[in-house]
Amino acid sequence: MRVVLQIVLAIAAVLLAVLLVLSIYEPIEFEQERAKRYKKVIENLKQIRKAQVAYKEVNNRYTASFDTLIKFVKFDSLPLVKAEGTIPEEYIDSLKSRTKAEKLALKQGLIKRDTIKISVKDSLFGREFNVETLPFVPFAGDAQFEMAVGEVTASGLPVKVFEAKVLSEVILNGLNRRLIATYNDGKDYPGLKVGSLEEANNNAGNWE
Repeated sequence: MRVVLQIVLAIAAVLLAVLLVLSIYEPIEFEQERAKRYKKVIENLKQIRKAQVAYKEVNNRYTASFDTLIKFVKFDSLPLVKAEGTIPEEYIDSLKSRTKAEKLALKQGLIKRDTIKISVKDSLFGREFNVETLPFVPFAGDAQFEMAVGEVTASGLPVKVFEAKVLSEVILNGLNRRLIATYNDGKDYPGLKVGSLEEANNNAGNWE
């Protein structure tokens, strides 16, 4: 009987030791995996922001449609001013204005400014970039970012805004839900987002 009790106590001690080790290492492993996933999702949100800024530059507005944004990146172009020649320094010194000096140099034919069109995809993302992945949240299967547009007032003026976001529970799917809840505790938004529908924040990400 005593031998059986000793065996049971030994097994219990081993189990307690295992549970203790897991309680120490599980949060560490969670944080490592969270950091890895967040880094990749942030990269994607930056790509969405880059595409939206370019889209607004051409269309004077943002878009809430990923289909529209993908089509824009794949097939549209951006204006690029090609400069030739140099503005004489004495023009800038005498006129006290680079803009005025440039206008004078243009008028006299000393410099040239031609606007050309460049591919959005090639110039902003590179030819190897797969634009079709833009809507999808890394590590989350077919889950997509939420994206919306709106307008707010800043300094008395209307300002067009956009927002793209995803919840932590989507990014961290499959991980310990208790640790996810603990990580989200106290955060204004329990996830990652870029831009805002509530204020003109210059398209900042909530990780910045």
